[in-house]
Amino acid sequence: MPTALIADDEPLLRESLTRLLAQIWPELSVVASVRNGRLAVESFEALRPDICFLDVHMPGLSGIEAARFIGRRAHIVFVTAFDKYAVQAFDQGALDYLVKPVEQARLADTVSRLKSRILAAQQIPDTEALLDQLASRIFKSAPATHLRWLRVSVGQSLRLVSVDEIDFLRSEDKYTLVAWHDPTGRPCDGLIRTPLKELIVQLDPAHFTQVHRSVVVNLRAINEVQRGQNETANIHLKHRSDVLPVSRTFLHQFRMM
Repeated sequence: MPTALIADDEPLLRESLTRLLAQIWPELSVVASVRNGRLAVESFEALRPDICFLDVHMPGLSGIEAARFIGRRAHIVFVTAFDKYAVQAFDQGALDYLVKPVEQARLADTVSRLKSRILAAQQIPDTEALLDQLASRIFKSAPATHLRWLRVSVGQSLRLVSVDEIDFLRSEDKYTLVAWHDPTGRPCDGLIRTPLKELIVQLDPAHFTQVHRSVVVNLRAINEVQRGQNETANIHLKHRSDVLPVSRTFLHQFRMM
């Protein structure tokens, strides 16, 4: 039996879509109905549904960002309130979408395509480039935003980490170590493949700064900075015992301490 997840911040839309799916595709089981992108990702990891219906605009984590995390592990259908001109971005990207309010005929067409793909066991295509194009077209009128989430490998699993929870980032060979704290303050560590130099330009400079050629720190995570010898310093953090070095090159950022 195929399974599905619905993510939308409008409860009535979630309920309406669930009812329509029950009528059009009674064999489909909706295993999760959530209100935002982060819950969508968490539910996906726990339940691994075959299909994810994702609202494009959701608080915190957008549908496009959630789709990036899910990747090729599920069929994605976007739900959008955009008008007929804006949805051309979906058409050109060859991505499935539904326009709010969802019409039964349009949903029936989408269901038909999904059934064919699942029945034929078609490999889900890599949509990373398409999602980039889609985000660029849909959000082109919005102000530029900084990186808000990281997909971090912890052992054999992936964690979705908010940049607000990050304490520091450190380059380690071909990886970048991500050090963060959970809501209780417990320190956590994981790895990502993106090089530190690529992450730096995506982070908000008001909150993140480079303090060493291999270390970037979240300014909000600093407890104190202690001056050392030879124009260096050490950073002590609020949530962990790690002591981060500040090299001479970057010490000027703490001259006023």
